[in-house]
Amino acid sequence: MMGGAVRNWFLREIVDPGKLRLFCFFVAFILAFLFIRVSVRMIRAGVSWWPGNISPGGTHIHHVVFGLVFMCLGGIGGLAVTDSRSVTAALLAMLFGAGTALVLDEFALILRLQDVYWTEDGRLSVDAVFVAVALCGLALLGVSPFEVGQAFTADQSGRLLSRDEVVLVIGTNILFAALSLIKGKVWTGLLGIYLTPLALIGAIRLARPGSPWARWRYRSKPYKLARAQWRDRRIREPVQRVKRAVQDFLAGRPSA
Repeated sequence: MMGGAVRNWFLREIVDPGKLRLFCFFVAFILAFLFIRVSVRMIRAGVSWWPGNISPGGTHIHHVVFGLVFMCLGGIGGLAVTDSRSVTAALLAMLFGAGTALVLDEFALILRLQDVYWTEDGRLSVDAVFVAVALCGLALLGVSPFEVGQAFTADQSGRLLSRDEVVLVIGTNILFAALSLIKGKVWTGLLGIYLTPLALIGAIRLARPGSPWARWRYRSKPYKLARAQWRDRRIREPVQRVKRAVQDFLAGRPSA
C-alpha cells in the first residue's frame, strides 16, 4: 500500500509535470557529491584498502576532469533524446548530475587555478554545491526563477499578464537579486532568484561590511558601516560557525 502511494505521488508530482530528468539529476548530484567526499576523505586518511588518487605517469588527475567528461556525455546525449520520460533520458540526466557534482566539488580549484581543496579557500567548493542543491530543490518544488512561472500563468479569471507586466515582474526580481549580491549577501541573492520576497529583504537590508555596496555607499556614512559591522558580528558570525560545522561534517575539515 505504501509502495503504491509513493508510486502515485512520484507519477503525479515528478513524471506528469515533466520533472523526471530534473529529479534524476538532483538525486545523482547528491549521491555523487557524497561519494566523492567519502573517497577523498579516505585517501586523505591513508586508508590502505581504499583506491588512491589516479596518477598515471605521476600526473594527478583531479575528479573535475571526470566530471567534465560526464557532463559532456550526459548533456550532449540528453539533447539528442526527444522523449523526456524515457529511461535513456533519466540515465543521461543522472550522468549529467554526477558530472556536475564532481565539477562543483572542485569549484575553488578551478577558480583559483591551484590545488586549494583542503585549505580554507576550498570551502568555496562546498558552498557552490550547497547552492546548487538548494536551487535544484526549489526547481523540483515548482518554484520558477525570476517569477517566470507567475508571469506566464493565467490568474483565476484566465487573464495573462501583458508584455509590459511580464518585463516589470521579471525585471524587479532581477534587480532585487542583483542588489542582494552587490550587498554581499550571496545566499540571499541566489535563492532570491527563485524567492522574490527573500531577494527584496536582501535588497533593503544593510550591506555586509566588505561588500561592494558598503565600499561605495558607507564611506561617507560611518554610522551605517558601524551598524553593518555590528550585525555581521552579532548575527552572521554565529550562522557561519554553524555552516562551517555542517561543512566539516559532510566534506571534512580543512587543513590548518
